[in-house]
Amino acid sequence: MTPSPFLGELLGTMVLIILGNGVVANVVLKDTKGNNGGWIVITAGWAFAVTMGVFVSQAFGGYDAHLNPAVTVAMAIAKNEYSKVVSYITAQMIGAMLGAITVWLFHLPHYARTEDKGAKRATFCTEPAIRSTGSNFFSEVLGTIVLLVGIKGIGAVTTGLGPFAVGILVWAIGLSLGGTTGYAINPARDLGPRIIHAIMPIAGKGDSDWQYSWIPVAGPIVGAMIAGLLLL
Repeated sequence: MTPSPFLGELLGTMVLIILGNGVVANVVLKDTKGNNGGWIVITAGWAFAVTMGVFVSQAFGGYDAHLNPAVTVAMAIAKNEYSKVVSYITAQMIGAMLGAITVWLFHLPHYARTEDKGAKRATFCTEPAIRSTGSNFFSEVLGTIVLLVGIKGIGAVTTGLGPFAVGILVWAIGLSLGGTTGYAINPARDLGPRIIHAIMPIAGKGDSDWQYSWIPVAGPIVGAMIAGLLLL
């Protein structure tokens, strides 16, 4: 495959979801070795998933390695440069959906043994601990702002350690701000796998919670717009 920004964003996001949703599946699906591993395991797994996703993206031509429409939108606003927005977000969505399919296929026997519909859905997308539209929306907005301001700070003080620092940032967000909504802070990470949950023949999967689905998309985009203006 010829390296390109599109391919880099696609494969980087795919790896992000394989490892990120993969750790959720390992913790919540029945009879895995990691079953009931807990929140620390999930937040650590997501942190490492981000780091490896960035490395993979850069290796395949994604020099920006956004892996997240919120990052793409914020950087476009901050730089007043919008030429990458459509291609990057398209690649991120495709990568997220392919990653979700991979996680499902990898854990296929465990989906069959898991009775909890919510646990199955959690391996694809987020849901709030307490359903409160305003609070849930604010959680996603603030988490995304912290992510983007943190990335800006990392870029100002690090050189080759950036991917590791971003992973630590995502770990910190998960530990400190993730308990309310599951810290999607990435529209592609939530919407792409949610679509896959809806269309794939997952045993006993239940509904895809579309009534909540707009919050982990709109919240991060609003946060990205605010952060983009702050970073001008």
